Amino acid sequence: MNPNCKKRMGSIRLETMKVVAQEEIAPAIYELVLEGEMVEAMRAGQFLHLRVPDDAHLLRRPISISSIDKVKKQCHLIYRIEGSGTSIFSTLKAGDSLDVMGPQGNGFDLSDLDQRSRVLLVGGGIGVPPLLEVAKQLNERSVEVTTVLGFATKDAVILEAELSKYSQVFVTTDDGSYGIRGNVSVVINELDSEFDAIYSCGAPGMMKYINQTFYEHPRAYLSLESRMACGMGACYACVLKVPDSETVSQRVCEDGPVFKTGTVVL
Repeated sequence: MNPNCKKRMGSIRLETMKVVAQEEIAPAIYELVLEGEMVEAMRAGQFLHLRVPDDAHLLRRPISISSIDKVKKQCHLIYRIEGSGTSIFSTLKAGDSLDVMGPQGNGFDLSDLDQRSRVLLVGGGIGVPPLLEVAKQLNERSVEVTTVLGFATKDAVILEAELSKYSQVFVTTDDGSYGIRGNVSVVINELDSEFDAIYSCGAPGMMKYINQTFYEHPRAYLSLESRMACGMGACYACVLKVPDSETVSQRVCEDGPVFKTGTVVL
């Protein structure tokens, strides 16, 4: 194993990864390509915890893995500038290095799906990226995939072309400037298909809708965005309550970020 990469807390590693490329793909949204040994352990739906290369920023930033190339040992991350930390990330260029902890999280369960399966992917805004690797892996198994994406406006639309390689894609925008006017529910409520599995990631409002709509579905999953601090389940900054319990809780960073619908309170 690369000397820069060492085991930590089971499958979580610390590694100095190399920046291969970076590109702004939409206003304030960047695609960052990293290379390193850690890629071999990555799964769809997991995230990386990145250290900001500035000593004034103590907390790492969690960023979802968008796509994985284990042959090249490269992964793609897509993030939005939301503060000074992510703003610093946007200045990174090819050849720079980045302190990375991961891969973290349980990821999406894609087992037992094949050419007889029908799957629905639902993503919104910056929650769309982790669904790309899901679509790619399902396509490799000849799974029939339908993807519904929601964005605020045309300028915010990302990954439509990439996801169209692996699935049928519907795009909605809140203002109607692109695709179908409205949110993802406009499309989902009109779909007449029965889906064997549902995978989703997006803003809290969208996740509440998916949780309610598919509450009793045996295989519907939510990938939840949350502000994290330690990233290892010790600080309890990202705790979610569990239905019908005042004492049991789930940590997004340690027990998630993927949860079955109906298993956490949103």
